[in-house]
Amino acid sequence: MYIRFLVLVLFFGLISYCCHGPEKKITSHDTQEQEAVVTHLILDSILSRGKLKAVTDYGSINYFIYRGEPMGYQYELLKDFAAYLNVDLELIIEKDLTKTNQMLAEGSVDLIAMGLTVTNQRSLMYSFTDPIMTTRQVLVQRKPEGFEKMRTADEIESHLLRNTLELANKTIHVQRGTIFSKRLRSLSDEIADSIHIVEEDLDVEELISAVADGNIDFTASDEHIAIVSSRYHRNIDIKTAISFPQKIAWATQKGQTALRDTINQWLGIFNKSLDSRLLYNKYFKNIRSRRIAKSQYNSFSGGQLSPYDDMIKNNIDLLGWDWRLVASLIYQESEFKPNVRSWVGAFGLMQLMPLTLEKYGLDTTATPSQQIQAGLKYLKYLEKQLPDEITDSTERIKFTLASYNAGIGHILDGRRLAEKHGKDPNRWTGHVDFYVLNLSHKEYYHDPVVYYGYTRGKETYAFVEEITARYEQYKKLILQ
Repeated sequence: MYIRFLVLVLFFGLISYCCHGPEKKITSHDTQEQEAVVTHLILDSILSRGKLKAVTDYGSINYFIYRGEPMGYQYELLKDFAAYLNVDLELIIEKDLTKTNQMLAEGSVDLIAMGLTVTNQRSLMYSFTDPIMTTRQVLVQRKPEGFEKMRTADEIESHLLRNTLELANKTIHVQRGTIFSKRLRSLSDEIADSIHIVEEDLDVEELISAVADGNIDFTASDEHIAIVSSRYHRNIDIKTAISFPQKIAWATQKGQTALRDTINQWLGIFNKSLDSRLLYNKYFKNIRSRRIAKSQYNSFSGGQLSPYDDMIKNNIDLLGWDWRLVASLIYQESEFKPNVRSWVGAFGLMQLMPLTLEKYGLDTTATPSQQIQAGLKYLKYLEKQLPDEITDSTERIKFTLASYNAGIGHILDGRRLAEKHGKDPNRWTGHVDFYVLNLSHKEYYHDPVVYYGYTRGKETYAFVEEITARYEQYKKLILQ
């Protein structure tokens, strides 16, 4: 009996060992592997989706549209970094710092590119990159009335605050959520007197404008922003520093060291390049910046895209699209130049070929308004030729844009190829666009279902992508 019992114990013990194996101990090596997976999570996600999602703020420096072209210091830095990763850039615009923090924490953006000042407190929330630049905080105040006629600089100086002790009992308006409040509270403690701080839901540039307009007396700003603002608000003074030099950097999720380190690697290369110096000079030393900032064709200050906005709006019923989409097409074709000619003979704002102009009773003497009317009619003509099976309005727009660039015959070839290979012939993105893109390769343009042969599909693919991407930016910054 005892022997039988011992055999059973050994038998069931062996089964348990075989089923479960020895208990695995968690080693430091395992922990390091788990941490490595976590730190690479965001970077791997960016590379796998082929898109970098970044948030920045809208203003005369970081991001705006000038004469139809998206511009801005942070925007151009992000474009260069996205190119370094070989991915597309998706830009989200938000000036509320609380919301941007939430976006980063939730993972709806990969990084914040708003020129945040690096502080110990913020370093508990973010993984900061190496500095994009260094700056300091300055007091923004208004020069005295009639300063232009004052005979000496000393006369102007006598009306301005130069010593931080003079901030006692002054009221300073700052953007909510920025570090300016904290710095002013520290100054208040240092001078052993009260500084009245009012936090506003306005951004720094809006507050600087309020000082210039006489609506408030003081605000605080990073010096590089204040310098640019002073070029188009000639009556503000920005010479009084209220902090030591500070680092400005991008912010990634805490613990996402792989993304941070990759950005730092790119920065190390970019900061040594001529492009880096040219970009900095373009936005912070360019003497044209005042004219650009004051232009009615600056989305931040003027809210217009081109001299032809009203012409597009007044004729848009001929097509039924959002006028800003047509504006994006016109920028793509001519950069809003009404007399430009291409090497193949296309003419004007919408780069219509001579036969198309003739179709609508026009030639190269056509006015901008006539060019726009003819272009809209031609787009409508192309749209009507598309099969009724393309029911989604967004997809029909993309097919129409592609037809405008390559001719509808090549686009119908792309549909037939897509259908042959099991793709949806009624969807452009991710379906027909692939086959149009490849119509410059023999294996595709020699296919029996292709009637119209070779075309430079890469141009058509880029044409649709660039127009629709620019339109998304126009929608964010230009009112309907």
